[in-house]
Amino acid sequence: MDFQSAGTGASRIKRTLQEIGLDHSIVRCCAVCAYEAEMNIVIHAWRGILRARISPEAVEIVAEDEGPGIRDIVLAMQEGYSTAPPHIREMGFGAGMGLPNMKRCSDEMSVESEPGIGTTVRMTIKTGRPHPSK
Repeated sequence: MDFQSAGTGASRIKRTLQEIGLDHSIVRCCAVCAYEAEMNIVIHAWRGILRARISPEAVEIVAEDEGPGIRDIVLAMQEGYSTAPPHIREMGFGAGMGLPNMKRCSDEMSVESEPGIGTTVRMTIKTGRPHPSK
């Protein structure tokens, strides 16, 4: 993934969820999770992949990358904390809201990371009811 195609994966996931008729609040949460995860890959990783698995009960979004990893996940989960380089911030990205937004918009979230190897973020958004705006 690169900046030229950033957002393409999240848009595909959003369009698919709209086509199957999920509640708009669930689609919105899935789109936010997918977009933030995709942008984290583009900004921080050497390469990565974004996947979505849809079942009647939930949408699972997994972002897996090869990259520098996250040294302190607790710190990275804090709003405003960012390791994005200055040129990324100058483009309006890297404000340190990616992981907190993913957490806010998902029902379950896990982050596994190994410095120097990469990071995997798993998010589950349950589909059984309209998702409350978080």
